[in-house]
Amino acid sequence: MKLLIIRFSSIGDIVLTTPVVRCLALQTKAEVHYLTKKSFGSIVQNNPYLKKIWLFDNSDKNLIQQLRAEKFDGIIDLHNNLRSIKISWQLSVKRNTFNKLNFEKWILVRFKKNILPPIHIVDRYLAAVKKLGIVNDGKGLDFFIDEKNTVDTTSLFTNTDIFLKTNAQLTTNNQQLTTNNYVALVIGAAHATKRLPTHKLIELINSIKQPIILIGGKDDTAVATEIENTVLRNDVVNTCGKLNLQQSASIIQNATYVITHDTGMMHIAAAFDKKIISVWGNTVPEFGMYPYLKTVSQQLFADTHINEVKNLPCRPCSKIGFNTCPKKHFACMELQNVESIAETANYMSNLD
Repeated sequence: MKLLIIRFSSIGDIVLTTPVVRCLALQTKAEVHYLTKKSFGSIVQNNPYLKKIWLFDNSDKNLIQQLRAEKFDGIIDLHNNLRSIKISWQLSVKRNTFNKLNFEKWILVRFKKNILPPIHIVDRYLAAVKKLGIVNDGKGLDFFIDEKNTVDTTSLFTNTDIFLKTNAQLTTNNQQLTTNNYVALVIGAAHATKRLPTHKLIELINSIKQPIILIGGKDDTAVATEIENTVLRNDVVNTCGKLNLQQSASIIQNATYVITHDTGMMHIAAAFDKKIISVWGNTVPEFGMYPYLKTVSQQLFADTHINEVKNLPCRPCSKIGFNTCPKKHFACMELQNVESIAETANYMSNLD
């Protein structure tokens, strides 16, 4: 049997499909292919459960012809939009998909009434392949890093040719930075209303006891530079915009724990079964995309340490996010209890 999984974007959504990939490959012995956008190919490029990855952009005119030649037995459509429906129709292949619950999400956003089922999106993805005899193997999410993208985190605190700050205190005290005594702080997110304001990030960083590595993309470089120039410590390393996705994932993999917004890196952290302290702005965990961990103790930790400003009449204002707060007050992030987040982080530092 040959199956094609479709999920075009984005980072977190693709990572959340990996249990389906693994279960299909192992439980049906099917040859599993994956179709996604070219810009997101690195997320699945090392997945050993995939036979072939198909990447496309808007200029690709031969994709359908190439896919048709594969003679797929079925399509698992985990994007379920007009483009994925069109591709399934063009290939004339039976399509299995999942319920996006868009109406229920709209009710929650528009009227603040929650009629969503308490089901994680991973389990809704798996429901799409239930008819194929697939059951959840309980092994959580997957993310695979190739050797060339594995980061030596020790060097990040000493290599001033690449990074702006050094950790002189650690080196002079002969305290070698190991792979498990720093916190990965993800400062970015796709939308501004999912991100803590810079002054709140600075307040948080100045209250955390462990060395910190900042994680983010090129769009986060300005904020990261401001943090570097403002924080009252010398053991904060800025990697924002300097590493590719797999390299950033490598830093997350070796962190003691991860502090993150509701973003794709949160799900990569979950794939490594890390302790996750998550911070939520305009979105809510009830949408079904909170950290999905394989270990019960880790899941309980993540469930407990979801940080959100509850009982705001305007929240959630969107199932995705905005560039600015529609109400102009940004209370969902401005009212975040940074002191409480830091207390949790420092408690975790003492345990480790």
